[in-house]
Amino acid sequence: MMRIVIASGKGGTGKTTVAINLALALEEETGLQIVDADVEGPNAHLFLHPRISDRHTVTKLLPKVDEQKCTSCGACAEACQFNAISVISRKVLVFDQLCHGCGRCTLVCPENAIEEIPHELGIVEEGTASSRLSFAQGLLRIGEAMATPIIHALGETIDPSRLCLVDAPPGTGCPTIAAMHGADIALLVTEPTPFGLHDLRAAVGVARALGIPIAVVINRDGIGDDQVEAYCRDEEIPVVMRIPFQREIAAAYAVGDPLVRAFPEWIPRFQRLYDDLKAVIR
Repeated sequence: MMRIVIASGKGGTGKTTVAINLALALEEETGLQIVDADVEGPNAHLFLHPRISDRHTVTKLLPKVDEQKCTSCGACAEACQFNAISVISRKVLVFDQLCHGCGRCTLVCPENAIEEIPHELGIVEEGTASSRLSFAQGLLRIGEAMATPIIHALGETIDPSRLCLVDAPPGTGCPTIAAMHGADIALLVTEPTPFGLHDLRAAVGVARALGIPIAVVINRDGIGDDQVEAYCRDEEIPVVMRIPFQREIAAAYAVGDPLVRAFPEWIPRFQRLYDDLKAVIR
């Protein structure tokens, strides 16, 4: 079965719209999973209303220095690739936000003066949106900067024997790359505007660097120009769906009504989208 990552180079393009409507259009045909990996602002649950049955905490290990044992030799600071630990005036300073929890400082300390303590980053929740649709989402704790451990924890909830839709974080940084890891295809959602084209180029670059096939959905079709179409044509990237810029669609989204429920004629369109994605992979 496929793992489809719905991504974009910028926020607000309609990733969640595409993800939830594709899931709802396919749930009667095949049992599937939807994973909301936009852990800084997950919102798929607002449309799917899942029943959460399991919740667990995601942590990273932070170094804690025993000042009685520490000789301020600086071995830990030299070993840290992220500049998360420094020795200043014979005092060891740990910068929690920079620490990746790799444990290298603990390994290199000659005095065994560093121990690791768990620090909560956020949570992962699992449940069901229907009898045939499994749901998972991550939520980054307020004030935390490191989203990738939560996205990796979400990846462990994925059943490789089932079709899985991953709603990725916006942008092209580490969280997006973590969400794309292991995908069979990247479905990039964009807008026909200069900003949409600029960020689509960046997202295409990330997907190609990871060796992932690409397809494009143009949302709010009709508001801009044809530059996105021209770019996709030049780059031989298939445009597999166009969602028009219509007041009725925006109004349904605003009250949390998925497109395929508000307008049932969209169900076969999203089913054809799935068929087109399978054709791209083949």
